[in-house]
Amino acid sequence: MTSKDDFLNPRTSYQGKPTLGNLLFNANLQEFANRVSLICALETGGKISPDDAYAEIRNLWKQLKASKQSLIDNPPEPGD
Repeated sequence: MTSKDDFLNPRTSYQGKPTLGNLLFNANLQEFANRVSLICALETGGKISPDDAYAEIRNLWKQLKASKQSLIDNPPEPGD
């Protein structure tokens, strides 16, 4: 039986080159997609304003972009 968290935040297996940076970024990307989906649902349902939804998604995007830069573009050296 799956838990509520597994239902709300599904994870899929990674299909690319399994480096630590790629796996971590993939997890961050899936979290970004899930949170954007929830924010869109809240805005569509009238629970938050379009401006608040935009600001939240923009903040999440900045976090994802920083994650990509640190994990993919400039990965840590082995042993760090």
